[in-house]
Amino acid sequence: MSNILKEAQALEERLIAHRRYLHSHAETGFDLKETCEYVQKTLENMGYQPEICGKGLVCTAGKGEKTFLLRADMDALPVREEADVSFAAKNGCMHACGHDMHTAMLLGAAEILKRHEKELQGCVKLMFQPAEETLCGARDMLENGLLENPKVDAGMMVHVMTGVPIQTGTVIIASAGVSAPGVSMFDIHVQGRGGHGATPHLCVDPINAAAHIILALQALQAREMPAQSGAVLTIGSIQAGDAGNVIADSALLRGSLRAYDEKDLAYLRTRLAEVVELTARTFHAEAQVTFTSEAPTLINDETLVKNSKKYLAHALGAERVMAASDLPGDSRASGSEDFAYVSHRVPTVMLALAAGDSRSGYTHSLHHPHTRFDEAALPFGAAAYAGMAMQYLKDAHA
Repeated sequence: MSNILKEAQALEERLIAHRRYLHSHAETGFDLKETCEYVQKTLENMGYQPEICGKGLVCTAGKGEKTFLLRADMDALPVREEADVSFAAKNGCMHACGHDMHTAMLLGAAEILKRHEKELQGCVKLMFQPAEETLCGARDMLENGLLENPKVDAGMMVHVMTGVPIQTGTVIIASAGVSAPGVSMFDIHVQGRGGHGATPHLCVDPINAAAHIILALQALQAREMPAQSGAVLTIGSIQAGDAGNVIADSALLRGSLRAYDEKDLAYLRTRLAEVVELTARTFHAEAQVTFTSEAPTLINDETLVKNSKKYLAHALGAERVMAASDLPGDSRASGSEDFAYVSHRVPTVMLALAAGDSRSGYTHSLHHPHTRFDEAALPFGAAAYAGMAMQYLKDAHA
C-alpha cells in the first residue's frame, strides 16, 4: 500500500464527516451558500487561502513552473431524498449524483497536499465548482480566470459510480478522445387555448399536442441517427394543468439532447425545433424550443490517459486501477459533464471511482431518490486526487 493511500485512509473519519455535512446541507446550482462557507472554512483551517473564482472557490498548494488542476463539483439535485440514511437532506434537495463525495475527497486531498507542500515539484490548483448539474459552473469559473494565475497545464476530474458490480475503491480511467457526450438542455413551451373539459372543441389542448410532440421526437434518435451514434433524447419533465375537468392553457416540457459528435448534436438541435413546431401546428397549438444550457463533448488527452495508469497504480496499487476499455460494452460515459469546457482548453483526464457495489446492496444508480454511496470509497478518491497531481508534477519536473 502506498504512503499516500495510508495517509488518506487515516483521514477516513474526517472524510466521512465532511461528506455527511455536505450531504445533509444539499444545495443546487449556484446557490451554495452553506456549502461554500463550509469548504472555505475547512480549507482555511488547513492553512490555505481560498479565493472566489466566479461563483466557485480555488486555492493552490506548492509553486513552480507547472500547475495541475483538480476539480470537485459541489451542487446537488432538486430531488427529494428517500434513501434510508441518518444524514439525509430535509430541504427537498439531494446529493443523488455524488458531488458531496467529490468535494469531501478533494478536501482530503487538500489536507494531504498541504502536508507534502514542500515536496511538490510544481503547483496544484484545487477547483471547487458550483452548478455542474445545470452545465454552467465550469464555464463561469473559466470566464473568471480559472486557468490563470497560475497558468494551468493539465487537469483531472473524478466522478463516483454506484449500483455497478465493481469493487468499491476501484478507479476506472477513461479512454483517450471523447468519453462523454456533448449536451443541450432545452425547454419546450406549448401554447394552446384553455377552457372547460366538457367542451374540447372550443379549446386547443396543449397536453394533447405535447403528447404527440414527445412521441414524434422519439423518431429523431430511432430513425434519423445511426445506431452506433449513441445519441440520446430525453424528456424529463412535463408540467401542465391543475384540474381534471379543465383543459390547460399551456404546457412545459423539459429535456436534454446528447451526442458524442458535435455535428450530430447540431443536427438534432435543428430537427428538434422543426419537429416541435410542426407537430404542435398539426393540433392547432403553437410551440417554441428554448435551449437553456449546454456543454461540449469531454476530451481525454492521450498522453495523460496513458500516464494516469502509472500514476494511479503508484498511489492506489495496480489492483485498484482499470481502463474503461477493459469494461464490457461501450467504454464511453453516457452522462455529460461540464468539465468538458476545461478539456477543450488544457489536457485533461476523467476518472470514475466505484462507490457502491451492486453485489453488496447498492442497487440504485445516480440521480435516483434512493441512491446511496459507499463511504469506504472516500480515501481512495482522496488518494487518487493527490497521487495524480504529485506524480504528474514529478514527471513534468524530470
